[in-house]
Amino acid sequence: MTEFKHFKHFAGAVLLTAGICATSFAHAETTVVVGYQQIVGPFVTAIADGRFNAAAKEAGYTIDWRQFSSGGDISTALASGNVPIGVIGSTGTAAAATRGVDLELFWILDNIGKSEALVVRNGSGIEKPQDLKGKNVGVPFVSTSHFHLLVGLEQVWKVDPREVNILNMKPPQIIAAWQRGDIDAAYVWPPALTELLKNGKTIADSEAIGAASVPTFDGLVADKKWAADNPKFMAAFTKVLAQSYTDYNRNKASWTADSPQVRGIVKLIGGDGAGAVEALNLLSFPNADEQASETWLGGGATKALNESARFLVAQKQIDSALDDYRPFVNSNYAKEASK
Repeated sequence: MTEFKHFKHFAGAVLLTAGICATSFAHAETTVVVGYQQIVGPFVTAIADGRFNAAAKEAGYTIDWRQFSSGGDISTALASGNVPIGVIGSTGTAAAATRGVDLELFWILDNIGKSEALVVRNGSGIEKPQDLKGKNVGVPFVSTSHFHLLVGLEQVWKVDPREVNILNMKPPQIIAAWQRGDIDAAYVWPPALTELLKNGKTIADSEAIGAASVPTFDGLVADKKWAADNPKFMAAFTKVLAQSYTDYNRNKASWTADSPQVRGIVKLIGGDGAGAVEALNLLSFPNADEQASETWLGGGATKALNESARFLVAQKQIDSALDDYRPFVNSNYAKEASK
């Protein structure tokens, strides 16, 4: 979930505001910085309960967890050599790869589906997507939400995006602008989405738009060279991912608002227990064997990146697309973790 304006400048202010130190991960150090976002799921629970830290320690590493407000900031940090592993949406991954970031998508964090939605504020006068003409709509640029908002407008609802005042805002900024009455609608994900629905309603979501175009997902990406140079860490990290996803899919009924799993999510990314459970139910989390299949890392993810890149070119957000995004998808870690 990323941002075009920040992505075009790989150094400087973005890194400073993100609080990233100048030390590069390329040095032979045992500390590895991992960037994550405010996205619910088994990944965040495994951060909170220490499973990743324990596995990393056994492999000889210490993880420095950094929360970022957008995938655009993570893309910038990845490109600048400060963060070797991070969470980026499918659209942001396509943009980063196109701009020369030598990354590899190695895990599908979630299939977005209903968890990203177009919400309109009560009293805005918007009843259907066609009513967005002339209205202020907040969305994080280069995010999967931004991608589906533009796809929805242009391809599904036949509305010229230029007739809508689309504003580049990160989730916390969207909430503040919504509460001030500065925006009429927003396309975003929980916990911001949950907050907006207290005074608004959904008129479209990424499940419906994805069915009419291409699905979107959040993914974990790694610097390709760093991953190749640190196989013990990658194996340990992906094994925890596989275990945490299996645990969720087998026992998700027990992930209630007061459960330790959900409390861990709330502690790390904010919101409340009930909202986190609601957000979890809007997403799907493929197990390791499904990760490695043709549905995702074995083919489907490459198709999504190819189509996302072509769309970004059409929207003049990137100059040109690569011929093929297959080199930026690696299913081997998921395959090993599924054994």
